[in-house]
Formats: sequence, C-alpha cells, structure tokens
Amino acid sequence: MTLDEAVPLTDLAGLPVLFVMAADAEYGDHLKTRITPLMTGVGPIESALGTAIALERLHAENRLPKLVVSLGSAGSRVLEQGEIYQVSSVAWRDIDASPLGFTKGVTPFLDHPVHSELPTPIPGFSTARLSTGSNIVSGAAYDAIDAELVDMESFAVLRACQLYGLPLIGLRGVSDGAADLHHFDDWTVLLHVIDEKLAAAVDQLKTEIGAGRLNALLKVV
Repeated sequence: MTLDEAVPLTDLAGLPVLFVMAADAEYGDHLKTRITPLMTGVGPIESALGTAIALERLHAENRLPKLVVSLGSAGSRVLEQGEIYQVSSVAWRDIDASPLGFTKGVTPFLDHPVHSELPTPIPGFSTARLSTGSNIVSGAAYDAIDAELVDMESFAVLRACQLYGLPLIGLRGVSDGAADLHHFDDWTVLLHVIDEKLAAAVDQLKTEIGAGRLNALLKVV
C-alpha cells in the first residue's frame, strides 16, 4: 500500500472488515470474487507498517472496521498440506531479550503473553497455534518452534489491531513444510488450492456474521 491509496474495506453481511494479506501470489481468483485486501508486503516490518498506517487512516476517516482478518499461506511440518486452519494463538519467535531477564518471546516492557490467543469462531475449520517471524522456516528449523504453523506477518498485524481495540482472526493455508524448501515453486505449488479454501472460509465467516453469532466479538448490538 502506498500513502496515497485508499484503504480497502470489504462488506461482510453489512459489516466492514479489513482483510490483510502479504503477497499478490496468495490472492487468487476465488478470493478476488469475495474480498479486496490490504496488501502490506512480506514480513513483520512491512505488515506492521502497512496495517498501522491503514488503521490510522481509517480512524481519521471515522470508518474503522469491525474486524480484521489476517489471511494467506503458512508453513507447517505437522499439519496437512493445502488445508486451512484458524489461528488459535500467535507468538513472535524473533524477540529474545532473555539475557536481560525478560521471557523469550515477550517484548520488554509490554504486557503480552508468549502466545496471544485469537478468536476462532468459524465452524468447520480446525485450529492451530502460529509463530510469526522474519525468516522462512524449513527442515530442522521447525524443531525450535513451539507452534504448529509459521508465518511472517500475523503477530505484527495483531499488535496494530491492539492499538485500536480491534479483534483479529487469523486464517492460514498450509503451503509448505512437509519437505525442505529449495525453490520458489515449493511455496507456490499449493497456493491455488489454498485460495479456493480460504474463499470458503470467508463465505462461512460471512454466514456467521449474518446470523449474529459474532455480535459479542464484534461489539455489535
């Protein structure tokens, strides 16, 4: 997103929702018929900047969303490849101030847990814990990670949402992880499958909102 672009919101059952994605490769034909996402770019810094700037602009325009959804691909060595998971908690694996006595995974002087819980209100989709970091995870690197999923954006998006008191839902499709990564195509080969299944998750989310089952989460009366 550039500074002069309008921030896109998607209407789901009459409520404004901000969908946040990292890369155009994850935004396929099925999602294109349902949502217009904010594209932040890849990694924690780009996603934090993009999401925070977008939310501040929406705040200034008095049109903050009722919900933010971080969606796209993720890696996993233990979950089914090509399947969609709701994020039950998200952690930041890069932060480590433990030499100064702080808990690894916690930002110094901020009151957040190692694993921040997220709502998982969409029936029919399994849940998993997610770890956000600035590196691509492959092979033995999974051994050091206390989560079933890895991505590079969701914790940063969460921090931006917390500044505005907005709920965040995480939806991630497993694009890789069963085998070591060697080429760009190792990531992209399942993206068309994930696109279709993420679109189905968005449809179900719309149904839940329309039925009023997320009113408490979205602070709708």
